[in-house]
Formats: sequence, C-alpha cells, structure tokens
Amino acid sequence: RKSNLQNDNIYASWNPWHGCTKISPGCKYCYVYRQDAMYGTEKASYLCRKNADFDLPIRKKRDGKWKIPSGRIVFTCFTSDFLLSDADPWREDCWDMIRQRSDCCFYFFTKRIDRLEKCLPSDWGSGYENVIIGCTVENQEMADYRLPIFLSLPICHRAIVAAPMLTPLDIRAYLNPEKVEEVNASGESGQDARMCNYEWILSLRQQCVDSDIPFQF
Repeated sequence: RKSNLQNDNIYASWNPWHGCTKISPGCKYCYVYRQDAMYGTEKASYLCRKNADFDLPIRKKRDGKWKIPSGRIVFTCFTSDFLLSDADPWREDCWDMIRQRSDCCFYFFTKRIDRLEKCLPSDWGSGYENVIIGCTVENQEMADYRLPIFLSLPICHRAIVAAPMLTPLDIRAYLNPEKVEEVNASGESGQDARMCNYEWILSLRQQCVDSDIPFQF
C-alpha cells in the first residue's frame, strides 16, 4: 500500500552543509565522496563546511514568493548527515528555518540516530509535524543497534532506510505500523558497488507486507 509519505507533491532539495565522516560499513563507497572525486575535490567530502544556500528555505524571489514553494517535500542534507557533530553550531538555525517553513515537509536520513536526542530543538516536544526522519540501516548489526533507539525517540514521521543493503535483514521486531510509516530499500551505486541479493529485497518486502507497512525498492 501507499505510504502517507508518498504523495504527488513536487520535491525540493536543501543541503545546508557538505562533507561528512564515514562511521559504518554503509559509508565505504559513499556517493558523495565518489562525486567529489569526479571533480577533483576529494577533501570536500570529509571537511564539513556550510554551503552558500544554507538559508535556502527562507529565501524569496523578487516577487516575494518563497524560492521553495509551499507543499514541497524537501530532501534535507543529502550530501552530509543532518546530525553530524561538525555541524552542531549551525543546526539550531536550521531548526528555526524548518519551524518557520511549516508549510513544507523536511526529510532527512541519518546514520547517527544515536545523536538525535542531543540535537533536538527545545520546543521539539513529541516531534515536528513537518519533519520526516529516516534511520539508515545497512546490515543486521546496524539495524539491531539503531532501530531500538529510533523507535524510542519522539518523532512524528519515521521511515526505515535499508540502504545500501549489504546483508539480509530481519527487522520484524521493529516493524510497528504505529511508529514506522514506510521502509525503503536499495542496493549500492557506483562501479565498486557491493552485491545486493534480490532475495534480501523480497524478504524485507514480505516482512513489511506482513506488518502492513508500505515498502519501496
């Protein structure tokens, strides 16, 4: 079935900073590092820096309209990790912009869900209605570490992101349809991509079907 997070809205992207630090097996062939290497800017991958369009969500056109129109799902920080510790000094400004743009939905993936609690704004409460958080799990070890933390935190909209999927996953214990709105799965990209067995995908899909949770591959 279709997730509430899958709709016909037009998507936008916002990368307030660029660069990240590899922390787990899923990071080995990170597409951001690969893209930077293509342009000879490898150092940009691991040196986190604020981007020129840091304040994009609150920028306006000459006619006074938002550059990111209302109703967009904004893919946030896809060239880094929104919970990266190097970006701690800038994140509060991002929360302010996200709060101001309650007419848009901001969606970020993270491998650092164990940092979320210390990175939340003071008025977070049970979560912002316009924020979707995707917890990335690439193997069983990371699933068993990250997902219990993920499910314990106050979040309005959750997605499990099995990407890049490097091993079979059994996440039935974490598939609570009252807390998880969808599961996304994909293999790795690039010429060095590690094998993603299609049987792993089918197994994960069946787990979602059995739990009545939308699945995307």
